[in-house]
Amino acid sequence: MRTNLLFAPLVLAHLVAGSFAADWPQWRGPNRDGKAAGFTAPQAWPRELTQKWKVAVGIGDSTPALVGDKVYVFARQEGDEVTTCLDAASGKVVWQDKYAAQTVTGGPAPNHSGPRSSPAVAGGKVCTLGVAGVLSCFDAATGNLLWRKEDFKGAWPMFFTGSSPIIVDGLCIAQLGGRNNGGIVAYDAASGAERWKWTGDTPAYGSPVLITVGNVKAILAPTDSNLVALNAADGKTLWQVKYSQGRYNTATPIVDGSTLIYAGPAQGMTAEKLDKQRAELTAAPLWKNGDNSMNFNTPVLKDGLLYGISSTNALFCVKADSGQTAWNAPLSSQGGQPAPPPAAPPPGKGGKGGRGGGGGTAGYASVVDAAPVLFALTPAAQLVIFEPSATEFKQVASYKVADGGTYAHPVVSGNRVFIKDKDAVTLWTIE
Repeated sequence: MRTNLLFAPLVLAHLVAGSFAADWPQWRGPNRDGKAAGFTAPQAWPRELTQKWKVAVGIGDSTPALVGDKVYVFARQEGDEVTTCLDAASGKVVWQDKYAAQTVTGGPAPNHSGPRSSPAVAGGKVCTLGVAGVLSCFDAATGNLLWRKEDFKGAWPMFFTGSSPIIVDGLCIAQLGGRNNGGIVAYDAASGAERWKWTGDTPAYGSPVLITVGNVKAILAPTDSNLVALNAADGKTLWQVKYSQGRYNTATPIVDGSTLIYAGPAQGMTAEKLDKQRAELTAAPLWKNGDNSMNFNTPVLKDGLLYGISSTNALFCVKADSGQTAWNAPLSSQGGQPAPPPAAPPPGKGGKGGRGGGGGTAGYASVVDAAPVLFALTPAAQLVIFEPSATEFKQVASYKVADGGTYAHPVVSGNRVFIKDKDAVTLWTIE
């Protein structure tokens, strides 16, 4: 795999400058890597979590965003897509916006007709992306609508929109449209003016991440048939390779220094070493693990270990240096079988931020690194806490946090855990 990308190595970049340590401002957290900052494990885990409030917000699989003392939720209420800002302490509604939304049809899709894309919050702006590609931007404090776009109107992926928008240096960047009519577009977050548009491929369901290539910020995105890196400032193609996770591309790529780890191709996971040779970036194979394929989950990388949920519905741990599977632990033994999958991707799990839909009955779960422990949340609403380990699964606690329908990530901040279920958000505390 060779490219004409002139900058290396790749390193993960911080997306939101100056964000609160305990914020969860977008898909998969501050850096889109599934890591929650500011958590301290209790000396003794309680028998039950304490429910502080529960608020009905509408149906959907989008993960809420937490910034400061506000929670931003994107959901569907009857025929409208609704953005709601809640006070994090009390659950009281601070502001709300709604617009008439596309009807979601086909198979079991009506049971998951709410948004899957997670809100992105940065620079005092909130951006949301609806199931049919309606992109909105609000003032985070007041809820005033700054602008709304429907580029590629009438076009969306087969299972509707799953990719989550990203805000970079004052630009709201989103994957829009559908097969044969779509691309990646950047808008000025303040004015809504289009800054650049890339139409080299159409969207899949996975969400983009921000990386740094030399001294250039780039958007690394899984599209319908490719992995691409675009200059975040002007949208120029820096790197592009053919890529297929299988039936659909749903996972978010992981970049660790000069190592790229991604789901597939087709089965398992692949790691490659990125290197600059002359005027080109090359990718040399490091390892391929065929033990653990992923449908709708992106693993978290913690201390050289990858923790994720496989398509066979198991927690797994893989050594990032060698690709060797360290252990597997079936989720059925950690709190019950997941609920049936939605026909359309929640927010890109790649929300869960990009999940595809339609097939399989497993793999719909989230893993969050909340050092010193990890949280796994199943769609059956079992929240499993386990210790990092290269030798075995070590569960420390397990809690039922809803009646089910938990396809969004748990948002962990301090001793608080925000859970979005089918139609409500609940604040639980660990006391």
